[in-house]
Amino acid sequence: MKSAFWGDHERRLDDPEYARAFAAESVRVATIDSIMNTIAAQVEASGMTKTALARAMGANPAAVRRLLSADGVNPTLGTLAEIAGALGMKVTLEPMTAAERKSITGPMTEHTRTPARKSRTKVAAA
Repeated sequence: MKSAFWGDHERRLDDPEYARAFAAESVRVATIDSIMNTIAAQVEASGMTKTALARAMGANPAAVRRLLSADGVNPTLGTLAEIAGALGMKVTLEPMTAAERKSITGPMTEHTRTPARKSRTKVAAA
């Protein structure tokens, strides 16, 4: 049995703006979680301490510890690139699968499509 929350959520997905916001937030959270999990695994596999990682980045060790252990972090792309570089990695983009494009890109772009603009060509008076 679905909770009231999920029933309401499913109904609200019919609203294009709600669907867009939900898709955008979902992909943001999933992407950051995936990257941070990969970084944490690489830190562990490398044997590098968080303090050593901070030194390699020229960052405050306490800030790096918080970034790697707190929930709900939202690091900048620059910070992710620095951490990755210090771990011998790089941040890259990859295409979504067709299913991901349908569930994420579709809702994010559906309401942004606008009709073709009218030509602004001026007609000379006769």
